[in-house]
Amino acid sequence: MRRLTLAALSLALFLSTLASGQVKLPKTPVREVTEDYFGTKVTDPYRWLENTSDAEVVSWMKSQNDYTREQLVKIPGRDKLLERIKSLDNAGAVVASLQVWGGHYFYLKTEPGSDNRKLYVRDTVSAPERLLVDPEKLTSADGKHFSIDYFQPSLDGKYVAYGISPGGSEDSVLHILETANGKALPDVIDRAQFGSPAWLPGNKSFFFTRTQKLSPSDPPTAKYQKLRVYVHSLGDDPEKDAQVFGYEFSPNVKVTEDDFPVLIYSPAAPKSMVGLVIHGVKNEKDVYVAPFSASPTANTVWTKVADDSEEITNLDVHGDDLFLLSHKDASRFKVLRTSLSKPELAKATLVVPPGEPVIINIAAAADGLYIQDLDGGIGKLRRLSYGSGKVESMKLPFDGAIQGLVANPTDAGAWLNLVGWTKPPLWYVLNAKSGKVQDTHIVPPSPVDFSEIVSEEVKAKSADGTMVPLSIVHRRDMKMDGSSPAWLEGYGAYGITYDPSFRPTWLAFLERGGLFAVAHVRGGGEYGEDWHNAGRKLTKQHTIDDFIACAQYLIDNKYTSTAKLGGEGTSAGGVTIGGAVTQRPDLFAAALIRVGDSDSLRSELMASGPANIPEFGTVKEADGFKGLYAMDAYQHVKADTAYPAVLLTTGVNDPRVAPWQAAKMTARLQASTNSSKPVLLRVDYDAGHGLGSTKSQRDVELADEVSFLFWQFGVPEFQPKQ
Repeated sequence: MRRLTLAALSLALFLSTLASGQVKLPKTPVREVTEDYFGTKVTDPYRWLENTSDAEVVSWMKSQNDYTREQLVKIPGRDKLLERIKSLDNAGAVVASLQVWGGHYFYLKTEPGSDNRKLYVRDTVSAPERLLVDPEKLTSADGKHFSIDYFQPSLDGKYVAYGISPGGSEDSVLHILETANGKALPDVIDRAQFGSPAWLPGNKSFFFTRTQKLSPSDPPTAKYQKLRVYVHSLGDDPEKDAQVFGYEFSPNVKVTEDDFPVLIYSPAAPKSMVGLVIHGVKNEKDVYVAPFSASPTANTVWTKVADDSEEITNLDVHGDDLFLLSHKDASRFKVLRTSLSKPELAKATLVVPPGEPVIINIAAAADGLYIQDLDGGIGKLRRLSYGSGKVESMKLPFDGAIQGLVANPTDAGAWLNLVGWTKPPLWYVLNAKSGKVQDTHIVPPSPVDFSEIVSEEVKAKSADGTMVPLSIVHRRDMKMDGSSPAWLEGYGAYGITYDPSFRPTWLAFLERGGLFAVAHVRGGGEYGEDWHNAGRKLTKQHTIDDFIACAQYLIDNKYTSTAKLGGEGTSAGGVTIGGAVTQRPDLFAAALIRVGDSDSLRSELMASGPANIPEFGTVKEADGFKGLYAMDAYQHVKADTAYPAVLLTTGVNDPRVAPWQAAKMTARLQASTNSSKPVLLRVDYDAGHGLGSTKSQRDVELADEVSFLFWQFGVPEFQPKQ
């Protein structure tokens, strides 16, 4: 009763400060929950904040966000900075997710003056573009914006299946339209978050993956469980679609309640279909093949090609050939070939052996298998000719990163999006006959001038002696005297490589003397699977050590100083920055934890939790608990400690990292820090994990983050009046 009284009193104090025009933070109640994990007692003082639908928690988060907004808008340089960010973001168009089907070019494009990605088509590469889907014309009943999550044209390009969702939730509803006129078909399919539509011969039906129906009593973890694959024919009632693969269906295909089943069909291999069983976020998949059928049944005979122990991470098909990308006994990957009709992995042909470059991706075209490499941070491209088996290197226009490799199985050549830290992305086409790479002119180069910005690649020595790549982007005339404001970002999970990217809005930070750096920490895929495995589960400390080492490198080499250094981690990068801040709070002036995972011990209870067990572990096992507890930043916040200033962000519709992660970390840091530096929680009520955010949302968030850092770095024009 006393705790409830204190909570009510705190709320009353908050309301009274609102009435007086000044927002003050109420003290967050402590309601300890203690649990025993394999003999280790763990106390959680803010477990109650996990119930984000509870009125008290809703009020608490709103009060936190109101306070944060008041602090940020008081920063004098913020408004001017935001205007500069907006002008940079509206200077040029951005084109992503190019696909070519039936001679039509489909892509998502954000134009100057537009706030969201729209779906366009060109009937030839040089034809005028036509708008197919404009999410800006849609608004949900509660006022949330819509975003396109994915799209897949039919094999002949006459139809497009696309997923769209409100408020960044990624809760996709699948729609169909006609390419010729943009007319929407009546087919509307909900629970299509993972969609993966695979169009079938005749272009009137497709396989797709659907989540289960939920009841109010289901736990959050049920949201992405028991996935099933269905076949839908245009015009049919989706609720009567037949299941063809997935959970509780095929007796000779093992699909657990946490697996993600997908069916693949390619016109380049019309006699076969491929079934994938994906184990959450685990890169290694189970692979099955069967003779093609437009309506597989429970009696369809599936042949298992490989389970996850064979470490197959990607595949493609051509004729009777099944190409498999694997890292088994090949940390930097290799490509195998076996038969679709009679697959025998033990007798598979090694067509691309492992080498120094890391093989990132493979894509089958009519003329050959295109191979995307990462070699010392530089993207490269090779082609395996089907007939001769010869592998040749393709010359690219400049040294950069390949952010998108596209091949159509019925067309020769390939398309790629090439970009650098200081070079804007352009879509190129590779001519299969000449081997030349030319600009498609689908998108003009960004007019944003980065001529005075340079990038460099260095390495920092981590705690165990490992040399960690560090990318640094800054003004050409930067003084190496430790005075530059620095933003150091780190991720390090799932084997994902942090490739160079061109961000026009970053010029607003860089032109003010800022320095942007990326720590390519272990847990990522920069050096292949060994690099990934060195930063996951029980080895996750390496990820944190690497980030700290990169921060120390920037300080020791006079790029910046502790007083001017900000660390940042997004999503799984919350483990990275959270660990760095709790282990070395003295190293940073400020930190940004963006939609971050902070309370790893509780993460598997989120909707996305079961899927992430392969990467982080489970508290149900002793070693899993040991690893999760070690990486749990929330559990390592210490009382009466001088923590840096911290800005935490979340979106209330986040399907990947629940908002309570940021809430709990905020509460514990606020209660524990003795540095008098602010700990702020920024909540976006029309956003999720960020993937569906609008351009204006991203611009405002960046302005908030840069202003916060400049404020804490002591940059004169960003100091609030006392």
